[in-house]
Amino acid sequence: MKRLAMIVSVLGGVFFSSFAAAANNFISIGTGGQTGVYYIAGQSICRFVNRTTDTHQIKCNAPTSGGGVANVNGLRSLEYNFGIMQSDHQFKALNGLAPFQDHGKMTDIRAVFSLQSEVFTILAREDSGIHSFEDLKNKRVNLGNPGSGQRDTFEQILAIKNWNSDVFSLVSDLKPAEQAPAMSDNKIDAMSYFVGHPNGAIQEASTTTDTRLIAVTGPEIDALLKEKSYFTKAIIPGGMYRGNPNDTVSIGGKAVLSTNADTDPEMVYQLVKSVFTNIDRFKRLHPAFAELKETDMIKTGLTAPLHDGAIRYYKERGWM
Repeated sequence: MKRLAMIVSVLGGVFFSSFAAAANNFISIGTGGQTGVYYIAGQSICRFVNRTTDTHQIKCNAPTSGGGVANVNGLRSLEYNFGIMQSDHQFKALNGLAPFQDHGKMTDIRAVFSLQSEVFTILAREDSGIHSFEDLKNKRVNLGNPGSGQRDTFEQILAIKNWNSDVFSLVSDLKPAEQAPAMSDNKIDAMSYFVGHPNGAIQEASTTTDTRLIAVTGPEIDALLKEKSYFTKAIIPGGMYRGNPNDTVSIGGKAVLSTNADTDPEMVYQLVKSVFTNIDRFKRLHPAFAELKETDMIKTGLTAPLHDGAIRYYKERGWM
């Protein structure tokens, strides 16, 4: 019996050690909904990591998730060891700001690299008389559903312009999928979205209705960009949507890949290496990735310190 117990103990130890080793060599990236760019980004990263698993013994998976906020919480709970999120969510997690204030500062969150731009987008009906952000006054405007990225951004813009929702003739809180039908049915004059482009909802609205994209610029916007480091100047390329042949300037942020400080540096290094040695292929996997540049990805939109494993690779390439 003692001999059997010893064998079981030894085998159990071997199994546990193997399981621990497997866990230490497994990447799980929190992404977003299956139709979104976050999911495509995560799947694309794993595609390149898994191509060289025989070399580094690391496997990668990128399941769907509730999106950026869920991915922050997933990093905190160790459900994921990597997560894609908006740059402002990375900043707010690091500093313990809403919607993460109940958990305190996440001082161990680390940046890996940034991805596609996400742009604060205003789309107006062509017959609305809206040609600039100022023209939104006395119009029917969808600010976005409470808790959404576009609602939060819209409210920050209103605050810095010393406006409130009373300047609009009607304020709605439609979800993203509800906006295009509301535009088509002439229930709103303008819709808002904080999103990477090209985007299906904007595509639908501009296809079913004559519309124009509205620039988000001016002295107050310049002040916002200086005050909030997680926002950057952003451009929606001309010709992407029907009726909008010219570039549209706005503000935006970056989607960023994040991890925890105690994630194995070798794992982070191999993930970063897998992406950047295949960057041209990566850029072809979705139109939103087409303009990615290595030198921007390692600094633009990063609102948390870089992980040591990422720094190692960037120094090897002479980028730092």
